[in-house]
Amino acid sequence: MTTSDAVRDLVLDQDGVRLAVDGETATVTLTNPAKRNAQSPALWRALVQAGRSLPGSVRVVVLRAEGKSFSAGLDRQAFTPEGFDGEPSFLDLARGSDEALDAAIAEYQDAFTWWRRRDLITIAAVQGHAIGAGFQLALACDLRVVARDVQFAMRETSLGLVPDLTGTHPLVSLVGYARALEICATGRFVHAEEAERTGLANLVVDRDELDAAVSDLTAALLTAPRDAVIETKALLQGAADRAPGEQYVAERAAQARRLRDLAGIGD
Repeated sequence: MTTSDAVRDLVLDQDGVRLAVDGETATVTLTNPAKRNAQSPALWRALVQAGRSLPGSVRVVVLRAEGKSFSAGLDRQAFTPEGFDGEPSFLDLARGSDEALDAAIAEYQDAFTWWRRRDLITIAAVQGHAIGAGFQLALACDLRVVARDVQFAMRETSLGLVPDLTGTHPLVSLVGYARALEICATGRFVHAEEAERTGLANLVVDRDELDAAVSDLTAALLTAPRDAVIETKALLQGAADRAPGEQYVAERAAQARRLRDLAGIGD
């Protein structure tokens, strides 16, 4: 545990995931650097538990990882006949019913969806490899601050699979359909300069400046009133699915709520 973690309240520490809370900020840390923070169903369940364990006071969640790599993706043990202790292997799941397989994948996806909650802003601090499930976990967050050594890659297609951990929607939203298809179909690496240029990264910094840059961004995000940030995030999240006129209506309704709240006559 780092010195900065020590001053926080430790809420969860299991299966390669640690959650610590410090006032309005929570930090979720991947804690298995020996395996480059490879992911497993147990880790996904721990991530779900981290989301459920957040106190209501938290406004910003930082996702970080120990070691040289953010996450090298899915632990390949999942594809062996024995799988993980106490878990069905992916091969066993494939032999089961359609309903059971769909339910299993949906459960895995839960680890990647809560990061988009409207009452939170989530930041991924990404260094080194962020491959496959690691890439998708970074994409699950609202914002990404990356080190110059970052290497994003979506390798699922190369393995005969598809990205199924909720990463396709944010990837297309950020870089567009054509580039997203090319990144996924080739499995190539996306480095820091391209990530910043295409919108995958909000900020690129030297590796030893990553924590400080995230801290500065967190502080800036906490300056505005919480309800205004929640309303703004909701407007931006819905903008792509609304016609312009519908977005104008949503803006007016949100602003009316804010004005009434500021006037002391809100609900």
